[in-house]
This record gives sequence, structure tokens and C-alpha cells, in this order.
Amino acid sequence: MSFPKKGKSFPKGGKSFPKKGGGGGSDFSVDDHAFAMKIASALTSELRDRNSRAKLVAGWTGANERTVKNWILGRYAPCGRHLVVLAQHSDQVLNAILSMADRQDLLLAPKVEDLRRKVFELAAIIGEPGRSSTRSHIF
Repeated sequence: MSFPKKGKSFPKGGKSFPKKGGGGGSDFSVDDHAFAMKIASALTSELRDRNSRAKLVAGWTGANERTVKNWILGRYAPCGRHLVVLAQHSDQVLNAILSMADRQDLLLAPKVEDLRRKVFELAAIIGEPGRSSTRSHIF
């Protein structure tokens, strides 16, 4: 029994993001290149002061250095598991993911928590005994 030539392999495809109005019910409108560029921009801004960016990110993710250089240049985007690890280590990558997912409300949570911590630190400084309450010490 021989198989027809057309049915021997699986159809190629599936490495792209859903297009806007593509039947998935999603309004996701970032194409592959734009996605890769947003992640590259986030990595570049996060690691601006580092000399060996590729080595550092390769250490985080376990990916090959050449692969990481392609991420940083925006040629390719990281796969899902690498993207999760990058988000664990980089606030800029996490912010990029949340903004692409149209979840800006979640971007405010760390800022509010940081502000809350600073208010408590300031309250502790103001409430310390031995400190004068003149304005010159506060400002």
C-alpha cells in the first residue's frame, strides 16, 4: 500500500501570532517582527550599562549566546519558556509584555508598592526620636 505524495507530511505553519480579527476573537495586532523588536528594545534598555549582555541573558535563560544576540538585535523573539525567564529577571521585559497584552493596569502595581514602601521609610525617619521637626531637615 503506498501513500499519496500529498499526505505524507504535516502542514507547515503555526509559528506566527494571531492576526487582528483572525477568528480567534482577539484584538492582538502585534506581528512577529514588532514583537521581537519590543522585546529587543526592553532588553537593550534594561542592560544598557552591561558590557556582556548576551552572556548575562544566556546565563539567565540557558539559551545559546548567538540566539540571545539575535533577540537583542530584534531578529527573532524568544520562545515562551525563555520569555518567562526574561520576565523574571527584567522589569523592562515584563513591562513590554504587559503593555503588548494591553494590561497597563498591572504596570501600576509595582509602582504603588514602591511608593508605599517609601512612605513608610519617610514616616520612620520623621518619627525617629532625636530628629528635630524643622523643615530644613526634611527638604
